[in-house]
Amino acid sequence: MAVTSHKSLLKSDELYQYILETSVYPREHECIKELRHITASHPWAVMASSPDEAQFLGMLVKLMHAKNTMEIGVYTGYSLLATALALPDDGKILALDNNRETYELGLPVIQKAGVAHKIDFREGLALPILDQLVAEGKYKGTFDFVFVDADKANYLNYHERVIELVRVGGVIAYDNTLWTGSVAAPPGAALSEFDGMYKDTMLVVNRALAADSRVEICQLSIADGLTLCRRIST
Repeated sequence: MAVTSHKSLLKSDELYQYILETSVYPREHECIKELRHITASHPWAVMASSPDEAQFLGMLVKLMHAKNTMEIGVYTGYSLLATALALPDDGKILALDNNRETYELGLPVIQKAGVAHKIDFREGLALPILDQLVAEGKYKGTFDFVFVDADKANYLNYHERVIELVRVGGVIAYDNTLWTGSVAAPPGAALSEFDGMYKDTMLVVNRALAADSRVEICQLSIADGLTLCRRIST
């Protein structure tokens, strides 16, 4: 009779389902649950944060006592709602996305949750908006927390702007940094063209973040990989 090792259990779908059913779903806000189901039925549902990641982001925002945050890449607003619920009533989120249509799928739920007043949604490409914020000067060092889940090819471009906008002690969180685990695949491994392309992108991003002396990092295997960068210097 085969015996399942503890190591394989720790990587199992069964364990992940246990986490969801024990620690995530029982405490899930009704509006987050509603928006999760709306998002799951969308053709691009794979773009959404996972439920345990959304829970983690909300906890992180609370632990930091964050009040001024930013999200780059909004999609339906699922992770945005988790952050908004975690913020105090006078907290603010600058939300950047070039697709208002998908954001508006989740907007009625965000409004139902009573947190729409915390969100400043700006439609458009993120880089020009970030460049404007940096150029204006008054936003430098004013953000407590930034969640980046947009086009992966621009992660390092976002980093160079956001590092000026987040305060010392503030946190930047980058999603998808393990890219389905492909970053650990050996050379020549059989990967789809899509995974192979983004594997190379995330390898470059991960090396750059690990070498950046302006931040200290913690890379987590939650969801598709989440790297936290705490700014420690200019």
